[in-house]
Amino acid sequence: MPASAPVHYRVAVANPHEHHFAVELTIRRPAARQVVSLPVWIPGSYLVREFARHLNGLAACQGNTACSVEQLDKCSWAIAADPRRPLTLRYRIHALDASVRTAWLDAERGFFNGTSLLLRVHGQEAGAHALSVRRPRAAAAGWQLATAMTPVRVDAHGFGDYRAADYDELVDHPVEMGAFWSGEFEAGGVPHRFIVAGAPASFDGARLLHDAERICSTAIRFWHGDGAPPFDHYVFLLNAVGDGYGGLEHRASTALICKRGDLPRLDAPAAAPPPEGYVSLLGLISHEYFHAWNVKRLKPAEFAPYDYARENYTRLLWFFEGLTSYYDDLLLRRAGLIDDAAYLKLLTRTTNQVLQAPGRHMQSVAQASFDAWVRFYRPDANTPNSTISYYAKGALVALCLDLTLRSEGRATLDDVMRALWQRCAGGPLTEADIAAVLAELGGRSFARELADWVHGTGELPLEPLLAAHGIEVARDPSPLAQALGLRVEEDRGIRLKVVLDGSPAAAAGLAAGDEWLGLEVPATAPTGVRARAGVETAWRLTRLDDIPLYAGPARTVIALVARDQRLLRLPLTLPEPGTTWRLAPRKEAASASPWPGG
Repeated sequence: MPASAPVHYRVAVANPHEHHFAVELTIRRPAARQVVSLPVWIPGSYLVREFARHLNGLAACQGNTACSVEQLDKCSWAIAADPRRPLTLRYRIHALDASVRTAWLDAERGFFNGTSLLLRVHGQEAGAHALSVRRPRAAAAGWQLATAMTPVRVDAHGFGDYRAADYDELVDHPVEMGAFWSGEFEAGGVPHRFIVAGAPASFDGARLLHDAERICSTAIRFWHGDGAPPFDHYVFLLNAVGDGYGGLEHRASTALICKRGDLPRLDAPAAAPPPEGYVSLLGLISHEYFHAWNVKRLKPAEFAPYDYARENYTRLLWFFEGLTSYYDDLLLRRAGLIDDAAYLKLLTRTTNQVLQAPGRHMQSVAQASFDAWVRFYRPDANTPNSTISYYAKGALVALCLDLTLRSEGRATLDDVMRALWQRCAGGPLTEADIAAVLAELGGRSFARELADWVHGTGELPLEPLLAAHGIEVARDPSPLAQALGLRVEEDRGIRLKVVLDGSPAAAAGLAAGDEWLGLEVPATAPTGVRARAGVETAWRLTRLDDIPLYAGPARTVIALVARDQRLLRLPLTLPEPGTTWRLAPRKEAASASPWPGG
């Protein structure tokens, strides 16, 4: 197929030390004025990333005849061509982004998403596309290639020719290259492959495969019972690094990144609960795998089709990311990989993340979805005050919907998800579809809940819904930073990163970017000893938690801060201890409604 494909890409490692991929694109039947462009974003990550800024040296020819190339805008070019002859374009891509969203190349590893490397041929997006990847001549021993793209003719290492039905499919299959670890398992009758790059010698691959199989089998049963998933194979591409976390979903694969220390270890005690870092990795695996249904197939109607040249706005990310976030940890519990206590700890963390963000009163989760392009992926010091995470609050909206449905005894959110899959034929959906299925299965309209919880900024009815299902809210003392309304960085000093609106820190005039140097504390004296009036004690401050040590019984202190090379004295009223939520099973909860973790 590659030789006869209407659009054919050849990707080679040009210079791993300079991090350059070389790309050759052949268009068999070009237009007389053939336009090509590189996407500005990648589906699943809602930010314009300007991938074309890494493209260099674009040239075009037909045989030995050079063709003129006219740049139209930041990411598009037009080539004057003879429609009767094949057109060849050559260019290089600089690849030095270790994230899951773009491309990376050095002497140890190569990785790319098609949106970062492969120009879109306007007018031919719906036709067949071919990709050929050459094995690097100077590759280190053991280099292999892994991708979920359909192979046509590949060698034992995975290098060779691949095909895709259209451009959307082509760029929805990331490619991993290097001397990686590889393992396989089967779930739902479908082969799954797990790739790990950067794994240390202590890595327990057998445990990762065992646990991933449990996750995948649980997810497939969730959607299809004993039926088959909507893909005939699946590939996990995990890059283990010194410090990092994240994932990006694709139709038959996912690209993941985690800390090496979060991988399962061969020396881990067999009966011990899984470490928090490994639980986070399992949650990431669960999240991205669930996306194979919820956002890659079921998707916002606004994403059908994708527009790769600009932002694609939707108010439904609370559903596609939030509900996926609800189910990622829940499926870990159903798979038996964590117990109730561990699940409630994860749910507690999500709940406190929302309750500690003043922005939940400023922006609805639907509006946060719409603004993802300018807010979520561009956080700043004011983000917690002005917006809310559609991941975290979306997960709590899902929890409220699920507990409400279960309390009323007619359906569960599981039933709603499966009914939406059937109603929308595993394709685009709208909020009207969600409302219709909720009403059909719930036996009443959920318009008020959607208006209040999704489009409103009031508090969610978490506490009564949890209580009805045997979960109580304990209120523990909050950290001092939370009580003050601060998020800080402590590294041989205190740097303020965020000052929350309405907090004691904001009332004192503290600002993001300040360096908190010390405290002045009104003089006090031991019992029976008279203090000298007006005398204060000044203390150097390097940790927030030292404030009670130095302040003693004083309720008002002077914060000594540095701002733009000026020293400021800011009167600060120390708050009473705050509280944070902790979810726990109620001791006597025999009459409670069924809990969704069961």
